[in-house]
Amino acid sequence: MTIDTALEEIGGRYILPAAPLAGAVRWRVLLYLGVLVMLIGFGSPSGGLIGLPLSFFLKNKLHLKAHEVAIFQLAAAAPLYFSFLFGFARDRWSPLGMRDRGFMVVFGGAAAAVCLFFAFTPPSYGALLVAMVLLSTAFLFVVSAFRGLTSTIGQQRVMSGQVSAVWNIFDSLPSIVAVLAGGLLSEGIEAVQPGQGARTLFLTGAAMMAMIAVYGTWKPASVFDNIHSERLTSVKPLDDFKRLLAHRPIYPALLIGLLWAFLPGFGTSFQFFFQNTLHGRDAQWGQWGAIYAAGYIPTYALYGVLCRRFALGKLLWWGTIAALPMMFPLLMIHTVTGALIAAAPMGLLGGVATAAYLDLLIRSCPTGLQGTLLMAAAGLTAIDVRFGDVLGTSLYDHFGGFSVCVIAMTITNILILPVLLFVPRTLTDTTDGQPPARG
Repeated sequence: MTIDTALEEIGGRYILPAAPLAGAVRWRVLLYLGVLVMLIGFGSPSGGLIGLPLSFFLKNKLHLKAHEVAIFQLAAAAPLYFSFLFGFARDRWSPLGMRDRGFMVVFGGAAAAVCLFFAFTPPSYGALLVAMVLLSTAFLFVVSAFRGLTSTIGQQRVMSGQVSAVWNIFDSLPSIVAVLAGGLLSEGIEAVQPGQGARTLFLTGAAMMAMIAVYGTWKPASVFDNIHSERLTSVKPLDDFKRLLAHRPIYPALLIGLLWAFLPGFGTSFQFFFQNTLHGRDAQWGQWGAIYAAGYIPTYALYGVLCRRFALGKLLWWGTIAALPMMFPLLMIHTVTGALIAAAPMGLLGGVATAAYLDLLIRSCPTGLQGTLLMAAAGLTAIDVRFGDVLGTSLYDHFGGFSVCVIAMTITNILILPVLLFVPRTLTDTTDGQPPARG
């Protein structure tokens, strides 16, 4: 087969045979990605060191009700709903001629500037909403670079399972720190004026985004000398979109992710139940989130080992079945202590499934459009999560309890099982390190 033939088969994109890296190099690549995902996790407007204190700020300082907080978050996440455009920009554009690193430098700096501006702007519902929309817009360019780079490495170097495990492990670390620090920060904000509290939040965000911009200036050879560009400027944007839509493996992978992320009752409504019914403090809510996130880490690490020994297809089934009862402990929570005890096993049961679904999504990416698909998944998930949150708060406000929410969440997890039957076996019959057959 000639290079020209290969290019024609994939719509004008470069494609070379996937090949694994040597062990030492592979670990350096994974460490680089791990640090990057940690920085992004800390700086995330919807989570990190900003999201949790902001939700408490809206609840305690602006006195919003549960469904009003959920609606604010739904509106603030508006840029996420168009995430595929940010991913598409990543796949076709190279800021400053630095490709993914250019996105980190330019838009990490832009996000830091947004945070600095609003740190000294009087806080109000409107100002906070505008700030979060602008911050999310700049941040999504950074995220698209990370997701595109990570999935490209996973595909080209046949390490999607290990990338998924490291991605999830390092993403959990800022989640743990953020919910602990965020809860304590929120309690500290309670004792100060709203303007000072908002300033603290945005200055924290500015520091994290500046760190991402600085990290983007680094170009380790172990990472960037071991990936090749799959982009050709002669390919028309419309042709790329058509190729993405015609790539059938993406559909079951996306549907599985949407079912997994649809968790009515697990966001704002659980926060209100924890505080208003169980009388938990802000810091205790942060402790619950930290324990829950930490519970995932052992099974994420386990997945990193299992993915090199067992085919992805088996891990998808095992992980999904193990996760089916993970929400049941919510039915038995009557005290703050009980909630804290239940958090760890809930996370533990979901780790293999979460890592396997991301592994599948990376393997499903069409060549040269990794950023577009991964960001499309992020956008669809954001819509999914926010509307699930709105539904959950409606159920909570109507029924005043969690039983119906637990039932709804369990049903969506069960629905993943029949979708697994439609995943192409060419993607799931191999372990990490074995190049999949291209269908």
